Amino acid sequence: MQTKNLQEILDKLEISQLNAMQQEAYKTINDNPNTVLLSPTGSGKTLAFLLPLLDILDPDLAEVQALILVPSRELAIQIEQVTREMGAGFKANAVYGGRAFSKDKIELQHAPAILIGTPGRIADHFRRETFSTKNIKALVLDEFDKSLEVGFENEMKEIIGELSGLDTRILTSATQNINIPGFVGLKNPKRIDYLKGEQPSLEIKTIQVNPKTKLQSLVNLLSENAKGSGIIFCNLKDSIAEVSDFLDRKNIEHGIFSGGMEQKDRERSLIKFRNGTHRILIATDLAARGIDVPEIDFIIHYQLPFKASEFTHRNGRTARMHQEGTAYVLSDRRTLPDFIKANDYKIQNEKTNTDVVEKTTLFISGGRKDKISKGDIAGLFLKQGNLKKEELGLIELKQDCAFVAVPEEKAEALIETLNNSRLKKKKVRVRYI
Repeated sequence: MQTKNLQEILDKLEISQLNAMQQEAYKTINDNPNTVLLSPTGSGKTLAFLLPLLDILDPDLAEVQALILVPSRELAIQIEQVTREMGAGFKANAVYGGRAFSKDKIELQHAPAILIGTPGRIADHFRRETFSTKNIKALVLDEFDKSLEVGFENEMKEIIGELSGLDTRILTSATQNINIPGFVGLKNPKRIDYLKGEQPSLEIKTIQVNPKTKLQSLVNLLSENAKGSGIIFCNLKDSIAEVSDFLDRKNIEHGIFSGGMEQKDRERSLIKFRNGTHRILIATDLAARGIDVPEIDFIIHYQLPFKASEFTHRNGRTARMHQEGTAYVLSDRRTLPDFIKANDYKIQNEKTNTDVVEKTTLFISGGRKDKISKGDIAGLFLKQGNLKKEELGLIELKQDCAFVAVPEEKAEALIETLNNSRLKKKKVRVRYI
């Protein structure tokens, strides 16, 4: 198997150079069998551990050699995507609950060198002996503390207990004071600590609101940030439904994201948020970590988090990688929790017509398994669809389908022109999602 070196991978990703944390991680992980990487959300931890991981893999061995455990399906999908975009020559697959086990088995027959998954699904594969574990030399526990929080301790303990040939253990977190249990097996780990407290580019603004008019205050705040993108955080699924219904009545386009949704719906909600179809996402704390979303301008605490760590992780979705951002706290209480410092702010804009959707998302019924590339899709929309290059939005390519952001006013014409077109050897359907 032909593999790429570090510079070739960076060129493929269109990255001129690694940031300071990634450079230190690359050297440290290569030089140490046990590493703890602490770095804020959005700082590039995925690339930081993937690059040195590639140096451990044997390109001529058709077996799983590296295992990456993650707390959420979205993070598994994100890491799989990044690994493939690197184009390093190693196969990678993600497995997780919420999809057919048989689909996992088909993909695992192709012997990925890197397997990414949630502890529950990986433990299930271990019990069924779906693939050989004897050649797994490296283990990554990404967002480890989050996996503990959501109840995966027993599964992680079971998995690690089965891996007798580990040479490399990497643990990552966006939380400073994490407790690492003995079952992880980290002996004298080298720590890489880039958690420097609250990011100076993040501004927190507290807004005292009347409980009876809180939803209207939220709409007014969105109006004030009409050109930006952001996440509205709620504590409960019922609260998301209440906020979503109100925004619908005000004709404000948005997406929702919570653990109660079907996996397909969660993925598509994130796709629309990433590609600009929706500039607003209403979410539970599931969206505070471990999902791939773009640089966003603000987050809104519609409901106050219960713990300081939740407040920190929510805020970490904005002001990422040295960008500026704002966190708004909508409080209908007389006093704030100790971990939130008051910085009183009054909403200036009282308009309620807050959003003009410029993009929409189209579905294409072909993907990687059909040998279709992003370039093929771009060519279809630019040449046959007569879109200008600047009109073509984000293309997301999946195993069996793809999603494309296009100007809303041109979507109907594009569907009429491109539906049942041929991409490679496959006739594809093009439609709204």
